[in-house]
Formats: sequence, C-alpha cells, structure tokens
Amino acid sequence: MAQDFYEVLGVSRDAEPADIQRAYRRLARQNHPDVNKHSDAEERFKEIAEAYDVLSDPELRRRYDAFGEDFRRVPPDTDPAAWRQARTYADAGAGAGASAGARGRWSSGAGPSGGFGAGDFGDDIDIEDLLGGIFGGRGRGGRGRDGWGPGPVPGSDHEAEAEVSVEEAYHGTERSLTISGPDGPRTLDVMIPAGVVDGQRIRLRGQGGKGSGSAAAGDLYLVVRIADHPRYRVEGRDLHALLPVAPWEAALGASVSVDTPGGAATVKIPAGSSSHRRLRLKGRGLPNRRGKPGDFYAELQIRVPGTLTSDEQRLFEELGKVSGFDARSRR
Repeated sequence: MAQDFYEVLGVSRDAEPADIQRAYRRLARQNHPDVNKHSDAEERFKEIAEAYDVLSDPELRRRYDAFGEDFRRVPPDTDPAAWRQARTYADAGAGAGASAGARGRWSSGAGPSGGFGAGDFGDDIDIEDLLGGIFGGRGRGGRGRDGWGPGPVPGSDHEAEAEVSVEEAYHGTERSLTISGPDGPRTLDVMIPAGVVDGQRIRLRGQGGKGSGSAAAGDLYLVVRIADHPRYRVEGRDLHALLPVAPWEAALGASVSVDTPGGAATVKIPAGSSSHRRLRLKGRGLPNRRGKPGDFYAELQIRVPGTLTSDEQRLFEELGKVSGFDARSRR
C-alpha cells in the first residue's frame, strides 16, 4: 500500500494548511539532497514533495481524503460512498476466490460464498461496469498487459528550487535547470516572472515524472527562493533598507536619493528625524501582476564624520555650547 501522505509530513488528518506548509518546509530542508547526504535522502525528498503537492491543494486533498491512494484514477464525478461500497464488493469477491481474468456478474442467489446477493446492491451488478473506470481493469477504464490490474497511471509531480536575487525577483529573470530522470539529465530554460516572492511555486505542466502507458506526465513545481541581499531585506513584497543621513539632514530635513531595485527614488526626510525612523515609498517594493505591489521602507541611520575638519570641529563645539538638547532624555 502506498505511504499515507499525512504520515509522510507528520501531520494529523485535520491539520490546517499553515501546519502542512510548516511541516513541509522543515522536512524539505532536512532531506534536500544538497544538504542530506544519506542514500535515501533523494527518495525521501520526493515523497515529501508529492505529499505536499497533494495536501496543499484543497481539491486534491479532498479527493485524497475521499479515495485514498486511488484518488488520481477515480473519475471526477464518482460518489465517495458508492466507490467505497464498490471497493468493498470487489475485495469480497477477490477474497472468495474470484478469478483475476473472470468477468463476473453477481446477482441474487449467485454471489460468492459469504458474499452479496440482491439484498445488498440490487439485481445484476456488473463488477467491471462498476469498477472499470476506477481501478483500470478490463472494462472501459483501461487494462494492464495481463488484461487486469492497473491501467495507465499519471506521472508523479516533482519539485526543484531556484535561487534569485532581489533584483531578479523585481525584474524577472531566466534560469536553466538540469533535471535528472530515468532517461538521464535534461535541461529546461525557465522564465521566472517579475514580482515573484520567496517560497512562490511556479508550475511547469508536463515536466514531472513520466506517466505509464498513455497517461499524462506529472508537473514540475519550481520553488523560488530569494537570496539574502547586502542592502535589502525582504518581507513578502515589502522591501526594507537602511538610509544613512547626516546629522544636519536629520535635524533640518532634506530630500535625499535612495536606491531601490526599480531605480533611484527621492525620499523627503522630515525635520527632527531620529535614527530608526521608517519612511515609506508606496508601491516601490516587489511588483504584483495580479494586485497591489509592495512598499519600500527606508530606515534612517544618522551617521557622523569619522574624522572632523577644523571647521567641523569648531561648529560642533559651538552647537554643543548653545544647544539644550539632551540625547539621553526620554522627552
């Protein structure tokens, strides 16, 4: 039996989406092949990625909860209660010695030993008509090479990470990814759109694992990670940066230039500003193709000259004599 996705992530069946995401991120970091050198780390990482792909998607999770490991093969309009009833019926027939290649039509008085008659499901229940589209048997749902067993199975979804700089996240960029597979490595050129945020997943349809038979290939999910930056700090779509200013600019007020990923911008410093005051540049954070862009926050950092000229020395001394300002006062 396939491993339970909830057990793979170590969460309960009623876990909230945020709990599922936290569990995935923790396990993915621990088991990523670039970090974990154990021989089974790659396989474990794939299991974790597949479990998260299913449980993080509300519709896939609903189907998984309803149909278990067969959720990918059950037709969309299948009633869960009828499916469970049919599955029980099929299992009972197999347990009573039903032939793997037999086409059974069970009706009143003709059920297997200890099996079901008309009182259970009604007259003339055709096992293959009931289950053919669900289990990939000999009916219309496809067949294995032995005339029974699983039919075409969709390929599994895979996941990879791509690290980008803040500037690349702002403007968009392109990455060449080398993906390993049963046929050897292959290279994909991927466009990363402007405005991606840390942790955002980009879906590449049909670039995952190969399906069996005529089934479609899985998808590849590219997880974007924004690298640490020497000047910018990223919070969602908002960007934060320190803005060094001179003492007189902070005291008297000034208009100064600040660098942003989108180019230089002018920020007005109000008179009487102190260090750590944050000035907001609306809409100058990471862009958003579907809504409001982030903001840019410039945090003031008052700096003084490391070495004073004679004139600067004299002026600072005069200021110290005439000013009543106490920097250590809380008022």
